[in-house]
Amino acid sequence: MMNSLYTAATGMSAMQSNVDVIANNLANVNTTAFKGSRLTFEDLLYQQLGDRQSARNGAQTGMGVAPGRTQLSFVQGDMRDSDTATHMAIEGNGFFQVALPDGTIGYSRDGSFEMDANGQIVTKTGYQLEPSMAVPMEADPGSLKINRDGFVSCQINGATTTIGQIEIATFANPNGLAAMGSNVYAATVNSGAPAVANPGTGATGILAQGKLEGSNVSVMTEMVDMINAQRAFESVSKVISTSDEMLGLANSMRR
Repeated sequence: MMNSLYTAATGMSAMQSNVDVIANNLANVNTTAFKGSRLTFEDLLYQQLGDRQSARNGAQTGMGVAPGRTQLSFVQGDMRDSDTATHMAIEGNGFFQVALPDGTIGYSRDGSFEMDANGQIVTKTGYQLEPSMAVPMEADPGSLKINRDGFVSCQINGATTTIGQIEIATFANPNGLAAMGSNVYAATVNSGAPAVANPGTGATGILAQGKLEGSNVSVMTEMVDMINAQRAFESVSKVISTSDEMLGLANSMRR
């Protein structure tokens, strides 16, 4: 059997995976703080034809391609205004920390926080901001302030009271983070351990209250990538058609 059939099939499968990644990017073009990803590829094993040491007969044929890994892009998205006092954005490097149901810490760029029934600052899915912070029930409505250094304060009985400080986590290799859904990432061996610091210190970014970071997906770039993936798929499928025709010709010659 011609290896080209199997080799081309790996190319078609890889391009399908590539389109899946592109589709996810486009689907999240309006998701707050969404970070687009790119699929990398790896060539597969090679078959040795003839003597490896011979310049005349040392040919190799590849066995195709396989998807490598999805590489996240943490280029900052555009900032947009928000009228909600608990909404904030990180300008620069870093991630908000949120407490996950299993007791671990997740990391997110999505600053669209809300207050639950107990005044706790939580994500849209109910994950508490870490370190946990609650706005007292007796606080004056609309008095919540978050400065660029992460200090959170409000007015209680006419006096300004600091209720906590938001901390930001940074990673040596943020591209190594694992996406978990709900705009949350998990630390991995590739990302390294988080370095937690106050906003505006070292390499960490600062906070901007009343702002939300948009998705960093470029629709134009994704459309171009999708067209290239489609053309690659069509080209590889043509190899299968050609190989099939050649096999049919060889079978007819045997008869």
